[in-house]
Amino acid sequence: MPYSEAFKRRMIQKMSNSNAKSANALAKEEGVSQTSLSKWLRDAGKLGSMKKRVHKPEPEEKTTIRPQQSRPQDWSLVEKLRVVVEADAMPPEELGGYLRREGLHESQLEQWRQAVLEALEGRRPRRKNTTERKRIKELERELRRKDKALAEAAALLVLKKKAQAIWGDEDDDTDRRNGG
Repeated sequence: MPYSEAFKRRMIQKMSNSNAKSANALAKEEGVSQTSLSKWLRDAGKLGSMKKRVHKPEPEEKTTIRPQQSRPQDWSLVEKLRVVVEADAMPPEELGGYLRREGLHESQLEQWRQAVLEALEGRRPRRKNTTERKRIKELERELRRKDKALAEAAALLVLKKKAQAIWGDEDDDTDRRNGG
């Protein structure tokens, strides 16, 4: 059965928007074969003109700002911020599906979230890091000083033992001569 281009575009849109349905689910719902739906979706990814028509926003469906084939590393700051805000607004049980649709890993989202928080804090972390670095330097200086003192004490103990081994215990010799 031949289908119109408009119908194909609607089906492709339903399989590729943010609330995307699988080809199997859509096939059962619309009465179209799953293989046809999959082929239309695959062809839409290959054809530039159809691809442009597929991603036109429709009033009831939400589309993404970024092109679907770009890598998360190539996204603009606006796109990354959009994802962070949307992810923070949704319940935890929906987050996995959302990240899959966006083509992201949870670690990427967490990195972006940290970057947003640091930017909003106005470089406070750098001042904090500077304070922490100063504290670390002070502690390292104190540790070196104590290490030197410990090494000196250990050297004195070794010398004392060597002196006792060479000359013997002076207190014992003195008592024998006096008491003798």
